[in-house]
Amino acid sequence: MILMNKKHTHKKSFSSAGKYFFLLVPCFFLLTSCGVYSFKDVTIPPDVKSIHIGYIENKARYVNPQLSPQLTDRLKQKINNQTRLSQIESGADWDVSAYVSSYDISTAAVSNQKSSTNRLTVAVHIIFRDSKDEKKNYEADVTRNFDFDANTSFSSAEPALLQQILDSMPDDIFNRIFSNW
Repeated sequence: MILMNKKHTHKKSFSSAGKYFFLLVPCFFLLTSCGVYSFKDVTIPPDVKSIHIGYIENKARYVNPQLSPQLTDRLKQKINNQTRLSQIESGADWDVSAYVSSYDISTAAVSNQKSSTNRLTVAVHIIFRDSKDEKKNYEADVTRNFDFDANTSFSSAEPALLQQILDSMPDDIFNRIFSNW
């Protein structure tokens, strides 16, 4: 008796995820080529070459001495890393000044008739000036809340909150300045 090895032939088939992938990729390129969707959030007119970012002062009732210099530095770094603009001290095409207008603590949640979560609200007032087109000048506020456990004192929670502020507020300010929302 002779045994023969049968080679099993399997048709290779794509999983359903693979099928969707090959259908979605052409759609993605079609949409991006039509200008319907873009990963580019930064909008800078071609004639704008320079920007001045002023020191972000702290005019809030409570002043964290570390907030202003670090927030200013983080915003400048973000602009340097994500735009083509040169940062100069005077005569810039765009001039951005700002100040911390609010740094306030409130109760965010109550449990069993007792505060369970406190909230730090930070607001930054932005003043944007376009030297090429005064119609584009504006002032705006960027506000964000940062919650912390009410059983933790604010002085104990503040270092971690400061890090959260420095991780998110420069993005919010940047988006307000450069994005077409």
